[in-house]
Amino acid sequence: MKKSRGLIAVILCALFMVSCKSEEKKTEVKKEKPNVILLVVDDQGYGDIGRLGNKEIKTPNIDNLYDVSARFTQYHVSPTCAPTRAALMTGHHSNRAGVWHTVNGRSLILDRETTIAQVFKDNGYATGIFGKWHLGDNYPFRPEDKGFEEVLVHSGGGIEQALDYWDNDYFNDTYKHNGELKKFEGFCTDIWFDNAKKYMAENQKNNKPFFCYLSTNAAHTPYFVEKKYSDPYENNENIPNAAFYGLISNVDENIGKLVEYLKEIDLMDNTILIFSTDNGTSAGAKIEKGGDRLDGFTDKGFNAGMRGIKASMYEGGHRVPLFIHWKDGGITTGKDINELTAHYDIAPTLVDLCGLEVKGDLKFDGKSLKPLIDGHNEEFVDRAVITNSQRTEVPEPWRRTAFMKGDWRLVNGTELYDLSKDPEQRTNVADQFPEKMDAFKAEYDAWWKEISPSYADQPYIIVGTPNENPTTLHGHDWHTTAAASPWHQRHIRQGYIDNGYWLVKVAESGTYNLKLRRWPIETGLPLNGVAPVRPTLEGTTVRESVKSKALTIKNARIKIQDEEQSVTVDPNAEFVEFTVNLKAGETQLQTWFTLDSGKELGAYYTLVEKM
Repeated sequence: MKKSRGLIAVILCALFMVSCKSEEKKTEVKKEKPNVILLVVDDQGYGDIGRLGNKEIKTPNIDNLYDVSARFTQYHVSPTCAPTRAALMTGHHSNRAGVWHTVNGRSLILDRETTIAQVFKDNGYATGIFGKWHLGDNYPFRPEDKGFEEVLVHSGGGIEQALDYWDNDYFNDTYKHNGELKKFEGFCTDIWFDNAKKYMAENQKNNKPFFCYLSTNAAHTPYFVEKKYSDPYENNENIPNAAFYGLISNVDENIGKLVEYLKEIDLMDNTILIFSTDNGTSAGAKIEKGGDRLDGFTDKGFNAGMRGIKASMYEGGHRVPLFIHWKDGGITTGKDINELTAHYDIAPTLVDLCGLEVKGDLKFDGKSLKPLIDGHNEEFVDRAVITNSQRTEVPEPWRRTAFMKGDWRLVNGTELYDLSKDPEQRTNVADQFPEKMDAFKAEYDAWWKEISPSYADQPYIIVGTPNENPTTLHGHDWHTTAAASPWHQRHIRQGYIDNGYWLVKVAESGTYNLKLRRWPIETGLPLNGVAPVRPTLEGTTVRESVKSKALTIKNARIKIQDEEQSVTVDPNAEFVEFTVNLKAGETQLQTWFTLDSGKELGAYYTLVEKM
């Protein structure tokens, strides 16, 4: 009997140990770090999705994601692309991150900013970006300088822009892969998704969690896509731009393929999949005739009942979709969340959901959205969200600004709208609510007082460092008083007359070589050359580029630190060359080309190399 009892005890003990080990394994599975895919589509508005009320566009895969996600119905971003991306990456208001424009040196994220990619990397994650960055293409602003280990991107704010590889047209283009130019076969959006999937599989193989920033340039201009995607939308009087919808259809197709792939390789359940866009629609809604081109009311297309489109301070400029799905985290049921939320909430949300450790001095402007997902809204009841479109050298109070609290919108400090009664913002009720006006203005003024000291920080491109030598500076990043620097390849072709200066920081004292160019190096064109017309592409909406204009450049000069030099130009040469001795430190560089007409412009491209 005693032996029998002893045997039973041994068996029970063994079963208990097995049970404990089983529980340990369960706990280990639960503690597995989730993967993260942050999917951001360019220029797709709230109304450019089937589930959100658009009867014309076909987005079955985005619709499926909508059905199984936490959906944020009052999620707001900046009205243009680069500022939104700065806020997404840092958890800071875009103004604090130094990004309040898309060009003119104000799309460069400040060196002092810590990105969410850096936080993920510090927590043992692999980090990758595929597609659009638009926060700087020189050191120290590049994605590889800001925490991304795997980088496959186009340059600038979009394909066909002045920073991008010459004559890229969405098909069979040349992009930057981990700092090196590489030609890829296929359509841009397909390339981003296909390479992102390879990246995910590789990290799964290595048992490493990943943060993947999948940021498409579609559906940004130019609206180039295969006609098989745009043709279904042609000849429809309710659709303002068939190619724009076609670009979104291709993105939707790729999202469907991505979800199926994640299921196939058993990554879907423990992957946080976030879908959003960077500003209001650019071409899904058309402003009525005679209305303001950005801020007016829609008379064609679908804008979810909102006023304004991309770049507007009204709802249509900055209210966009945000869907979050994570099966293992219990976020699988379609659920609308109606509290005010913003782009600078994404970084702290990911820190919270993934249990990331952050450095003690890293503070966010945003809040984690996890409490809202869990059904707790206490911290969001009286919340204010502020977004603006500055597009100037130095931010100005109330410049194209929306102050939001609950259903109230105070625009530019003078127009007050109650969205509960007036969702299209047609009736300014500022005179009826003087107390609200005073309270909202006081809250904004306090915010402005707190954030404005950060505007003194400047985005200096660092030259003479092993991280990037030579450095190619682009007219896109000139600081200039003009409305916009030469940011597009058509400006280069047409001989856009403008000038400005680059903010540069010389890393080390020494001798530097400067090469001033009118055309980018890959063209091999002389200063007085004419670029061939890029042709149309059969079976696509790719159109012929604008024709080029020859410039006869007579003289060139430079100014940097105490150095001022000028030379007579050989117009048949590819570049004008200068040698200068520079001291370490912050400075400005400006260049001049003098034409035979006497007009002056800056060198669109300048290579700076420490000898």
